[in-house]
Amino acid sequence: MPKHVFSVDMTCGSCAETVSRVLDKLGGVKYDTDLPNKEICIGSEPSVDTLLAALKKTGKTVSYLGLE
Repeated sequence: MPKHVFSVDMTCGSCAETVSRVLDKLGGVKYDTDLPNKEICIGSEPSVDTLLAALKKTGKTVSYLGLE
C-alpha cells in the first residue's frame, strides 16, 4: 500500500485532531501525524486527489509532497 505524504498547516493539537476527524470519515485510512514538521503520512487505497480533497475540508493549507 503506498504511503502518501502531505504538508498540512497544523499549528496545534486541535489542528491535528481536525485532520484526524476528516481522515477517519474516509474509513480504512491509516495515517501518522507529525505535528512539529506539519506533515501527515497516509497509507491508504483512496487516490491522492481524494485524500487532498478531504484534507482541504479542514480549511488548512495543504500540499502533496509525494510518496514516502
